[in-house]
Amino acid sequence: MPEDFSTPPPTSAAVPPPPPASAIPPYGYASPYAQGSPYPVYGQPPRKRRSAWFWVAIFGGSFAVIALLFTAMVWSITKSLSGDSEASIDGLGSGSKIGVIDIDGVILDADKVDTQIRKFGDDSSIKAIILHINSPGGGAAASQEIYNEVVRVRHEKNKKIVASVESVGASGAYYIASGCDSIYANNASVVGSIGVIMEWTNFGELMKWAKLKSVVIHTGTLKDAGDPTREMTPAEQAYFQALVDNMYGQFVHDVAVGRHTSDDKIRPLATGQVWTGQQSLQLGLIDKVGGFRIALMDTASSVGIKGEPTIARPASEKRGLIAALTSDSDTLFPNPSKLLDEAPGFYFMWK
Repeated sequence: MPEDFSTPPPTSAAVPPPPPASAIPPYGYASPYAQGSPYPVYGQPPRKRRSAWFWVAIFGGSFAVIALLFTAMVWSITKSLSGDSEASIDGLGSGSKIGVIDIDGVILDADKVDTQIRKFGDDSSIKAIILHINSPGGGAAASQEIYNEVVRVRHEKNKKIVASVESVGASGAYYIASGCDSIYANNASVVGSIGVIMEWTNFGELMKWAKLKSVVIHTGTLKDAGDPTREMTPAEQAYFQALVDNMYGQFVHDVAVGRHTSDDKIRPLATGQVWTGQQSLQLGLIDKVGGFRIALMDTASSVGIKGEPTIARPASEKRGLIAALTSDSDTLFPNPSKLLDEAPGFYFMWK
C-alpha cells in the first residue's frame, strides 16, 4: 500500500513564531546571538565619534612633548660644547669659600685642571685653593703646565694655593705640589720621585717573527730616532739622554724655586726615589704632616675664615647619552691605527 506523504513528519521541538513587527529595531534585524554576546550587533546604536577637539589635544600634546625633548637636547649640547659649569658647594653660606680641586691618577691632560684653577683664581669669593692630590705623576709637559698655572694664579691673583697629598704625590704630582704655598701629607703618604723617565715599546723582534719590514725614508741622521722597529744607535742614545737630562734640570730647578731653596739642595734628593710623608718632612719636601682635614682648617684660618669653612668644588662632569654622542668618536670606537702610534714619551712619573 503506498505511503501517504501529505502530512509532514512530527518534529522534536516546535519552531518559535516570528517576533512581532514592533519588536524589530529600526536599524535592522536583531541577531539571535545578541543577548550576552561581547560583540556589537546591528540592533545597537552606532558608537559616538570623537570630537575634533579631542584629536587637537592629542596632536598638540604630542608636539609639545617632542618640542620639550628637542629643546632639552639642544640645551645639553650647547652647555657641553661651551664648557660652562658652576661649582658645587659643600656646606652652607655663599661668602668666603675654599676651592678644592682633585688631581687623581696619571696626569696626561693639563687643560681641565688649568681651567679649574683659573676659574677659582678669578672668583673673588674663593679665598684659597687646595689641590687634593693622589697621583703618581704623568706627562712631563702636562705636569709642568699645571705647575706654571699654580704659580701664576698665586702671584697674579694673590691667592693662596695649598697641596694636600692623600696616598701618592710623586714625580709630576710632586712637581705641581712644589709650586704651592705649602704641602701637607699623611705620615704614610708617598712623596718625591724627582726624576724623568723616557720609554716606548720596541716591537722589532715581533716584526721579524711576522716577516714584516719597516721602510723609512728621512732626512737628518736623528729624524727617525726612537724608531720602535729597531735598536737605538749610540748617537740616538746620547741624543735622548741629553733631552732627559735637560728636563731633569728643569724639574730640579722648579722644585727648588717652589720650595724656596737652591738647586744644589734639591739635587741630592732628586734620585727618582720616594719617601714617606714622615721622612719627607725631615727632608724639607713637605711643610706639615696631616690629612686633608688639617690642611683645610689651617688654610681657612690663614685666610681669615673662622669656624667651619664652605668648600667649593668644580662641577662634576656628567656623562650621558648626549655627552657620549657629542664626544670624540674615538672614545666610542677606538681607531685601530692608533695602536701603532707609539712615539717616545717623556714622563715625570713614579712606577
